[in-house]
Amino acid sequence: MSSKRLRAEPENGAGRKRQLKREVAELNPLLVEAKERVSEAWSRGLEYSHDDLRRRKEYHISALRKILYEDFRTWLSDIAGVKLESTVDISSAKYEYTDVLLCHDDELEGRRIAFILYLVPEWQASDGGTLDLFDADDHYQPWQIVKSLTPSWNTLVFFEVSPVSHHQVSEVLVEGKCRLSVSGWFHGPSLERPPRYIESPTPRMPHIACDEEILYEWINPIYMDMSAQANIQEQFEEKSEILLKNFFKKEKFQMIYEALSNPKIKWKRRGPANKRCYDQAEEDGLPDILAKCMKLFRSEAMFLLLSNFTGLKLHFLAASDNDEDEQEDELELSSGNEHACSSTEKDGKSDSTYPEGNESREGEKAKTTEKTMPGDSPPESSVPVCQGELRHWKNGYYTLIHDTNVENTEFALDLLLSCGCEGWDEEFGGVTSYIAKGEDEELLALCPEDNALALIYRDKETLKFVKHVNQRSITQFNGKHEGRGFWDFSFVYYE
Repeated sequence: MSSKRLRAEPENGAGRKRQLKREVAELNPLLVEAKERVSEAWSRGLEYSHDDLRRRKEYHISALRKILYEDFRTWLSDIAGVKLESTVDISSAKYEYTDVLLCHDDELEGRRIAFILYLVPEWQASDGGTLDLFDADDHYQPWQIVKSLTPSWNTLVFFEVSPVSHHQVSEVLVEGKCRLSVSGWFHGPSLERPPRYIESPTPRMPHIACDEEILYEWINPIYMDMSAQANIQEQFEEKSEILLKNFFKKEKFQMIYEALSNPKIKWKRRGPANKRCYDQAEEDGLPDILAKCMKLFRSEAMFLLLSNFTGLKLHFLAASDNDEDEQEDELELSSGNEHACSSTEKDGKSDSTYPEGNESREGEKAKTTEKTMPGDSPPESSVPVCQGELRHWKNGYYTLIHDTNVENTEFALDLLLSCGCEGWDEEFGGVTSYIAKGEDEELLALCPEDNALALIYRDKETLKFVKHVNQRSITQFNGKHEGRGFWDFSFVYYE
């Protein structure tokens, strides 16, 4: 009824607006006090959460709450043409140097209009912390930033929450300033949401037939030693992850490092922004050394080596738990056989890929014990596959956890090898983080490290993301690439 009166009696609408302006003017000194109170709470390590600001009884908070809940809500409902409920979420947020809020759409049941009231000091766009608004593609995914709003004292911004209301708070780039705000949502009838867009899965491929010579050409000889591989597998099976430092031979790694700066490499930005932001190398036209490195990670020999490192059955020659059980059963059956094994056979230990006692030193090659050699056809079963890419990370890049990622629904072995990150610190971001689904506690954090091969086995309940690479990677990184970030080879293997 109030909206009908406003339309039928313009003088009442004008009166309402004048009253609102007076109350906003009266609120200005209260905002100064509110800013001081909120800042004081933050400095003590406290946080004004949603419930805090709804229940606080101090005059400065109550006055702010009153104008938002009552007259402003009525006015906003009128101009938006939406019946807003009495429920209003309200909280405070503080952003300081390198803080960022990545792309999202705010959509939760009941949220209809989002608002932000800025309590900032003098602020320029160059300070960062802008509210960036995205347009959307045909699948309702964020496409590109179409508007950036710079925070300003006592400025209130509001927008409709919808399937395409993608936005972000850009990284705060200046030290010594605090981007303080009060924000929340007015509730009302939700807009109809289209079906969730599921991205096409990344293509997977079985191994590439390749002679084992490729391993000895590339890999540090210490990792080709059979006893070292046994120790690696033991550690991996205990922890489900391992880091193998100095994995490539020095000369090979140096060649990779130099090739990655080649300006002829074509890099493609991966998005959308609510899921990821980084550069992926197009494999057509890669420098020869990088193309060979990608081939190595896809090679049959690498599948076999990873089986030895992890105990996973990534090759049909690799042992599995079932194979070990069958071998134990066979040993029990043969123990009473009148044809006893020779002492050599009794003392020998079975290894699915390399024989015991064939100690591998630099220049020596371990041999497979099976008559079937790499390149032969595997028996009929599920075929191990992999997917992989060469990525470039720099300031502003990240990946996010999202509930439409079908690749998080399988057991998998992740492989990462970074380059160009000598002197990198976890404070710069770019850290690959693993968490349990539905939990905040970090299970594992992998900081980029030159020429270190990381292997991580994750189950269906483990999620991963790469933390936002922040401004410190430019101002504090003492690496050779002067703010150009780092690169990594990222592969995933499936049994």
